[in-house]
Amino acid sequence: MYEQIRANRFKSSLLISGMAALLVLLGFAIGEAATPGGGVGGLAVALIIWFVLVAVSYFGGSNMMLAMSEAKPIEHKDNPQLFNVVEEMAIASGLPVPKIYIIEDSAPNAFATGRTPETACVAITRGLLDKLSRDELQGVMAHEMSHIQNRDILFMTLAGIMLGVIVLIADFYLRRVWWTGGRSRSRSGRNQGGAQAIMIVVAIVLAILAPIIARLLYFAVSRKREYLADASAAELTRYPEGLASALEKIAGDKEVLEVANRATAPMYIVNPIKPFEERARRFSGLTSTHPPIKDRVAILRGMAGGYSLATYQTAWQKTTGARSHLMSQRTIQRGVRPAGPTPSA
Repeated sequence: MYEQIRANRFKSSLLISGMAALLVLLGFAIGEAATPGGGVGGLAVALIIWFVLVAVSYFGGSNMMLAMSEAKPIEHKDNPQLFNVVEEMAIASGLPVPKIYIIEDSAPNAFATGRTPETACVAITRGLLDKLSRDELQGVMAHEMSHIQNRDILFMTLAGIMLGVIVLIADFYLRRVWWTGGRSRSRSGRNQGGAQAIMIVVAIVLAILAPIIARLLYFAVSRKREYLADASAAELTRYPEGLASALEKIAGDKEVLEVANRATAPMYIVNPIKPFEERARRFSGLTSTHPPIKDRVAILRGMAGGYSLATYQTAWQKTTGARSHLMSQRTIQRGVRPAGPTPSA
């Protein structure tokens, strides 16, 4: 998967750069709308915010995600079976065993986070442990270990927080315009006032469009990462049905994941905010970080009895109707690494 990892890093860099450009452009427009000539100041503030947030996300993003999810670390004695499953998948993928956290919530779900494979963590809800079989749990853990192996977790943390910042700044400005009527502190002449009125309109348009564009960029890349993690998981476990069955149970569960929010929802194996799934079905998935569960399950069950990346890609093309390739031929030939253990009896 080394080639896939390099491709992921390149796409991640492009996405983060695109979001940074949106943030800077939004900062410039808001600064100029607030005070004539204040665009440079707004741009500088946006850049400072960006650099600070990247640093905070890089060094503390995973801790923030775990804290927001109310995840607590556990030891081997607390749940030996869970530790054994995670250790099996770590060995299968050739990665260090991640730290394991439990979220005391009855809704089944899980996510992985961390800066590197050496600092990675997996968080599992109590509901997942209670409602899934061992084979299904193994499929979920293989999916999360695949995210770690494919170097998705840092990107998802950085991009998720960056997206949140763009949304917050845009929302703050739009609320300010609503309450003040767009009035600025400037008392300049009529010509300047007319120019500033134009900038206020531009800033409002950007404040509306920037979060939408950022979301679409993020969602498009995130959906492909979910497919890739499913493909890797099927090869690690040699049992696609385990993950397929787990996805159906998680998506079909009626319990609400109380600790989830818009910042953490994209991290989970199944988006826990149900309206997103409904929107995904109506708008062909353009507004969802995850592919439709129906497609993911159909692909896994359409692997024609195999568990290789090649059989997954064939099933993916058949299910989605895509003519492009999900993975390069070199990635398929190299595979995930030594295959993992067979499903339990």
